[in-house]
Amino acid sequence: MSDSNSVVQLPKYQQVLESLKNDILSGRYQPGQKLPSEAALVKRFGTSRITVGRALRDLRQAGMIKSHAGSGSFVEIPGSGDEGLLFGLLIPNLGDTEIFGPICQGMSEAPQARKNALLWGNTVGDPGTKGEQALRLCQQYISKKVAGVFFAPLERFPDSDQANQRVISELDRARVPVVLLDRCILPYPKRSGHDLIAIDHRRAGYIVTEHLLNLGCRRIAFVAYSESASTVAARIDGYRHALFASGALVEPVLVRYLNSGLESEVRQVMETLRPEAIVCANDRIAGHLMHNLIHLKYRVPEDIRIVGIDDVEYANLLPVPLTTVHQPCREIGVAAMAAMLERVTNPDMPVRDILLDCRLVIRDSCGASMLSRTPRA
Repeated sequence: MSDSNSVVQLPKYQQVLESLKNDILSGRYQPGQKLPSEAALVKRFGTSRITVGRALRDLRQAGMIKSHAGSGSFVEIPGSGDEGLLFGLLIPNLGDTEIFGPICQGMSEAPQARKNALLWGNTVGDPGTKGEQALRLCQQYISKKVAGVFFAPLERFPDSDQANQRVISELDRARVPVVLLDRCILPYPKRSGHDLIAIDHRRAGYIVTEHLLNLGCRRIAFVAYSESASTVAARIDGYRHALFASGALVEPVLVRYLNSGLESEVRQVMETLRPEAIVCANDRIAGHLMHNLIHLKYRVPEDIRIVGIDDVEYANLLPVPLTTVHQPCREIGVAAMAAMLERVTNPDMPVRDILLDCRLVIRDSCGASMLSRTPRA
């Protein structure tokens, strides 16, 4: 007769099954993560391959893992069946920055997006600051159990840095994968622990400044708005590198941050710095600057040359068509979707910066056309 206090021993395959279930439910193995090989599990549990195989079969039948011939077994991603995955778009500056519309369009048109869905958050009528709105939207995405969030960090608001950190902390706590769009949440050149999809902002600053130097300019200013994103610091770094490489004077005073872009600020820049040319942190600043300069009776490009970065839709429609650096927004969106799906499938892969190429677009504002019209001696 057996002892009434004895413990019933589970069959070996069930011990393996329960142990792996606990590993998955506790988060030891994340959604999309590859399980150890059958050989490794045989060694871990001190049992046969048949026993391990039976436990894995039961996990598959329970919908907790998927197995791929030649690749192994992976923890199932919630909502990854035929209905696809749901991703959140967290872009607080969507209406203020022209590049994000085309980026989102690129995401939706990406081949990988066909069976997946993008959730657009709505903050219309939501009280509070941009940072508070972003945090509430982040919490909504978490409650909807999205498979990942595309996040374009806030800029040009007093609480931007703190708001960005709060959003990332919430998503990290909920173990929601994040892909950053265009910019990092940390000051340049620091790096966060999340994938980033963007152009090489440093190179963009370099090539547009190099173009002005090749046109004969030597006193070149850089103008940005205050409270700008980390991308601006990277563009300034590229601007300074181009000046240094050419032997031109690198003067800290030539980098000027504007608070409002009002005519009085522009007049002060021109009268105190007396630049031959101005590199603008983006096309929006270039547009504001150009209108103010024309109102102040400066001729572009005869008296002052202007270049921008981004190549937004209106760059060619300004009073003087703008020389700028083209940002491939649609391609950024496609790359972001691919990166997100890779991150969801393989959470432990190294964090990456995926930097797309950018190219110079030459129009009238830089004065290149004046040189081509200059008669030869």
